[in-house]
Amino acid sequence: MFGTILFRMTMWELCKVFVIALIGITGILLMAGIIAEAQQQGLGPKQLLTAIPLLIPSTLPYTIPATTLFATCVVYGRLSADNEILAIKASGVNVMQVVKPALILGLVMSLCTLALYYQVIPYTHHLLRAMVLGDAEELIYSVLKKNGTISAPKLEYAMFVKSVQGKKLLSPVIKKRNLEGKIEFVAHAREADLRVDMKKMDLVIHMRYGVGISLDGSLAYFEDRDFPVPLSPDLMNRENTRARDMTWEELIDRRGKLREEIAGVAEQISASETRLLLEGQPLTLPAHITNLKEKHKQLRREVKFVVVEMLMRPALSFGCFCFILVGCPIGIMFSRGDYLGAFITSFLPIVLVYYPLLLAGTNMAKEGRYNEVVLVYAANIVIALCGLPLFRSLLKN
Repeated sequence: MFGTILFRMTMWELCKVFVIALIGITGILLMAGIIAEAQQQGLGPKQLLTAIPLLIPSTLPYTIPATTLFATCVVYGRLSADNEILAIKASGVNVMQVVKPALILGLVMSLCTLALYYQVIPYTHHLLRAMVLGDAEELIYSVLKKNGTISAPKLEYAMFVKSVQGKKLLSPVIKKRNLEGKIEFVAHAREADLRVDMKKMDLVIHMRYGVGISLDGSLAYFEDRDFPVPLSPDLMNRENTRARDMTWEELIDRRGKLREEIAGVAEQISASETRLLLEGQPLTLPAHITNLKEKHKQLRREVKFVVVEMLMRPALSFGCFCFILVGCPIGIMFSRGDYLGAFITSFLPIVLVYYPLLLAGTNMAKEGRYNEVVLVYAANIVIALCGLPLFRSLLKN
């Protein structure tokens, strides 16, 4: 009976606590973790404010299940502490009528989380990457202002500045490396500014009043000169290479392509091993077979990552419903009417049991140690098996 006063009252309390807790927990997670890390990387306030809406969906699969559990323990702990559960039973109403709103909330939140994984989360990852690409110039200015240098093994150059004043770089120095990693050219100037050429994926450094020194020691003075250098390979990579960043359709498509490629490599290995048994085979054939086997192994590992990702998304999503099976009985049995007691009661089992099991199971599944379905869903199974007896005892008593 969804239209009863009892159902509406309980559902309203659950939704109210859920929304407040979700905002609080998500905000804390962003402030304590993601924003602090972004600041360490040199992102400015404008970039942080732009990135926050794109980062929130990625945190929801972790905060929604925990918030659902917290809201359940708070609401049902209050009802039990105020003896309302006892009064409901004494009036002849089945306790299932009180628990039904929590089950519906858990199911709805599970479906919402799964829907986020289907399109929203991968789409926001694309937008975040596009924002970084589109705002690469400001990002580089921020890094130089914070660290005074840009240098990485993948880059063909290293850049140093004395200070940054607005869009002006004071005393910039560029060191260009060759393929062997040795410095072949150094340019030093009084001042410079930056411009990103997104078509060529180059960083154009406009230097003024400087000198260039070649590897042979020759000098070249200049008053105004542009030095184009390639952007970071990480910024240039626009492809979705990680399974976590793919939509559901992309995961299915990627899995199919990898399996086709695996079948093709397996046929090549079989044909090459057959040739190896014949006389007059090329001397390079054994090394070719070894390379093919290594490629086959790598492709199988990539398929495993895609399959595990496809299993993990529903597992994380339906953790909400599994948490309800534990949260309702624990909230009523412990009769916690305060937030602190409900927080400790609800989160300790999850922190100590669910997420360690999920993390360990996912890693083992990626390594192919056992059946990936069992490993990925092991955490949900354990929580559900713990919750069902508690739930059954609650209904009996």
